[in-house]
Amino acid sequence: MQTTPFFTDDTIVFGLLMLLLGFVFYTSSIKEGFWKKFYIIFPSLLMCYLLPSIFSSLNIISPEWKELGENGELVTKKSNIYYVASRFLLPAALVLMTLSIDLKAMFKLGPKALLMFFTGTVGIILGGPIAILIVSIFSPETVGGAGPDAVWRGLTTLAGSWIGGGANQAAMLEIFKYNQEKYGAMVLVDIVVANIWMAVLLFGIGRKEKIDKWLKADNSAIEELKEKVSTYSAGVTRNPSLTDLMIILAIAFTTVGLSHWGSNSISSYLSANFEVVKDLTSFWSTFGDRFFWMVTIATFLGIALSFTPLKQFEGAGASKIGSVFIYILVASIGMKMDLGSVLKNPGLLVVGLIWMAFHVALLIGMAKLIRAPYFFLAVGSKANVGGAASAPIVASAFHPSLASVGVLLAVFGYVVGTYGALISAILMEIAAPK
Repeated sequence: MQTTPFFTDDTIVFGLLMLLLGFVFYTSSIKEGFWKKFYIIFPSLLMCYLLPSIFSSLNIISPEWKELGENGELVTKKSNIYYVASRFLLPAALVLMTLSIDLKAMFKLGPKALLMFFTGTVGIILGGPIAILIVSIFSPETVGGAGPDAVWRGLTTLAGSWIGGGANQAAMLEIFKYNQEKYGAMVLVDIVVANIWMAVLLFGIGRKEKIDKWLKADNSAIEELKEKVSTYSAGVTRNPSLTDLMIILAIAFTTVGLSHWGSNSISSYLSANFEVVKDLTSFWSTFGDRFFWMVTIATFLGIALSFTPLKQFEGAGASKIGSVFIYILVASIGMKMDLGSVLKNPGLLVVGLIWMAFHVALLIGMAKLIRAPYFFLAVGSKANVGGAASAPIVASAFHPSLASVGVLLAVFGYVVGTYGALISAILMEIAAPK
C-alpha cells in the first residue's frame, strides 16, 4: 500500500495514461533513427504497459493508496480506472474485435490451443509444491508456519488466481482460512510475478517469428485465420462516416449494457436459487461470479453478431476502435504494477518466481514437443495467469481477430480454477516443512 500519490484525481490520471499511450504510438510510428532501433528491442505494446508502471513506481499515480481521513485515521483510497476499463471497455473491445471473426476458421486452429492451456494449468498446479520444496532447502521459514499462518494456505490463493481469477482466489481464501493480516503479501506476489511474466510475453511478441522458428512451429492455421479476416476487412474497408462511428459505438456499448444486465440477472438468480453457487468451496461457485458472465455474454454476442450484416462495420474500423479500448486496458493494468514492490517480501517473491518459471518451462517443453506456435504458448499461459482481462490483450497483439481465442480459453480457466487450485493446495500442504 503506497502513500498518497502526486495525482489522485482519476480524470487527471486518465489524461496522463492517454498521454503516455499517445507518446508511444507517435514515437513508434517514426521509421528511422533512435526510435526505430528502440522499438525493435522494446515492442510498443510492452511500452504501453511499462510506462504506467514506472509512473506508479515513482508514486506519480497509483491504483491504491492510504491517506488520513477527517478523524485522523488511515483511509484506503482506490482509482476506478482499471474497474472502468475492465468492466466497460473490455466487453466493448471483445464485441468489436470478434465482429469480423470467422468461426469455422477459428475451430480449424485445432486442439493445440487447448493442449497448451491445460499444460499451463498443470504447470500452476505442480509449480507451487515444487517451489515450496526448493525454497524449503535453503529457507524453510519462508514457506513454513502453522495453523492459519501456514504459508502454503496463502499460496493456495495464488493457485486460484493463476488458474482462474479473482473469484477462484477468494474461494481459496475462504476454504483454507489464511490469516487475513498476512494476505496482502500474497496479493503482492500475485501482482508482481504475474506482471513480470506479462512483460516478458509482450517482449516476446516482437520476436514471435524467431520464436516460432526455434519451436519449429506450424502456425498455418493462425495465418489462415488472420488472412481470411484481413481479406474480408480489406474488401469492405471504407472511409468511416460519423454515422458509421456512432453505429459502431452503439453496437459496442449496447452489448456492454446487455452483458452487464445479463451477468447481474444470471448471477443473482443462480445465487438466490442454488445454495451450491453461493458456496465458495464448490465447483459451481464460479457461476455466481458477475465478471465471468459479463465476459462470456460479451464474447457470445460478438460471435453471434459476426453472422449478421453488422459484420460489415469491420470495414469502418470496428476492430481498430476495439484495439483503442484494449490499449487503455493495458495502460490501466500497467498502472497496477509497482516496480519498487519487487524488493518487498523477497522470500515469497522467490517462491512465486520459481513457481512461474516451472509453469513457463512446462509450456515451452510442450510447445517444442507438439510444435505449437508462440501464440498458443502466450495465450495458453495468460488464459490461466491473467484470465479474461489479460488473455485477449496478448491474443489481439498477434491480430485483433484472435482476441476471442484468448477469452474462450480464459473461460475454461474460470471453470477449472477452483478444483485445480484445490489439487495444488493438497500437494503444497504435503510439500510444506513441518
